[in-house]
Amino acid sequence: MKKKIFCLMLLAISFISFPNELMASEKPPIHKTTNAEEIPEEIRVMIDRLTEIKEMDKSNLNRLERKELRREVKTIKKSVRASGNGIYISSGAIIIILLLIIIL
Repeated sequence: MKKKIFCLMLLAISFISFPNELMASEKPPIHKTTNAEEIPEEIRVMIDRLTEIKEMDKSNLNRLERKELRREVKTIKKSVRASGNGIYISSGAIIIILLLIIIL
């Protein structure tokens, strides 16, 4: 029992002393660092639509229109991320994996 408590305390201390922000590598935005020729046309259209939505005046929109815009932004961001390479793991998934490793 003491060993489990000690492991949990050690795990909690490690999360406090090594936050995820320090270990995360910052990825530059795709539309600012890469050349326009390197970005596929469909991705460029999506990015242009995102910037158009960001610059839009949303104060005169009603609730349903804002909700549709949020939904559109989420789907565009999801499709842009899916087109890139890499694996994204949430911090919750990392915690669950670490707990399973400790338990087993």
